[in-house]
Amino acid sequence: MQFEWTEEQQAFRQRLRNFIESNVPEDWERFAEHGPASAALTEFARDFCGKLAENDLLTPHWPVEIGGLGLDPWHQTILAEEMWTAGEPRGGQYMNVNWIGPTLMKYGSEEHKARYLPGITSGQALWCQGFSEPGAGSDLASLRTRAEADGEVYRINGQKVWTSYAGLAETCFLLCRTGEDRKRGISILLVPMDTPGITVREIPSIIGRGDIHEVFFDDVEVPLAARLGEEGQAWEIIAYSLTNERLGIPRYSLARAALDRAVAILTERGDFADEAVRIAAAQVAALCEASRMANYAIVSQRARGEAVGPEASSARFATVMAERRVCEFIVEHLPEALADAHPYLKMHHQRGIVAGIAAGAAEIQLNIVASDVLRLPREPR
Repeated sequence: MQFEWTEEQQAFRQRLRNFIESNVPEDWERFAEHGPASAALTEFARDFCGKLAENDLLTPHWPVEIGGLGLDPWHQTILAEEMWTAGEPRGGQYMNVNWIGPTLMKYGSEEHKARYLPGITSGQALWCQGFSEPGAGSDLASLRTRAEADGEVYRINGQKVWTSYAGLAETCFLLCRTGEDRKRGISILLVPMDTPGITVREIPSIIGRGDIHEVFFDDVEVPLAARLGEEGQAWEIIAYSLTNERLGIPRYSLARAALDRAVAILTERGDFADEAVRIAAAQVAALCEASRMANYAIVSQRARGEAVGPEASSARFATVMAERRVCEFIVEHLPEALADAHPYLKMHHQRGIVAGIAAGAAEIQLNIVASDVLRLPREPR
């Protein structure tokens, strides 16, 4: 198969590169080390995303009537690739354009759309996703945070953990239990983070300042109208949302860019003449391109209007493998990068080491591939 970008797609990519070059600070690589959820980068991202919106580059893949340009999934992919190659200057707002906004468009009430979409399309809103809990990480069906209907409100009690961006987010996309069935008993509430009864505690980490948190809900009240979709519809909605999330995060672009930076440094100082180093770099580069092609196969399905199924987990795991191997290559051959010698490589390492956890644990992706793609039996025969 021959694959080439069209002239229009190439021009779109170049336009993005020109915009990034003109709108990120000269010290961006060290600035990005703060992590996408830091107060400094969150503030920068609001300004940056506002400028993207003014130039029709924030949500170009959205429908025209919602503030987009109606461009196809390939343009969404190009946009995401260039942002991640640059170190994701949109900060936590990448979630907005990839899956929160599209999910609201598909399942939200007119009230939800009027309240939340303008903040996304203007580049000002910041969301967090209340998914994982102690004892219910990637196994969302085990979650225990409960929302009880009480007259005109839901009363929420429970705890979330590893919640990205919670410290500065205005709204939480919250999964909670409204019934007893493992899957059909889960609903989604859109919860303002300044609602009384919510407590947020930062979890210190090496992946960025303010990146992950514990969130506690103690008799938190929200109106029934805060529910997204019907009661018990969360599993369907999340399946739609996560497909968009995972395909909207082209980590392979950041991984390949980090590998190319590392090879350039090794070449300049003469270490790339070592055959073993060149072979290792070639193997890692092959993994990055395999991940890219696996993801492109999924994008192609979406561009043809076909539903994306469990095969998305195969592409997701390919990306995890590429990320891990790039991290290992840099640790082995440029360990000084982790001690601030090469800020871009350090930034990649901080994000790459969590690639097998963020957006769905790698082991869960393998389980999905085994059961839903390969149709392997669950019990030995």
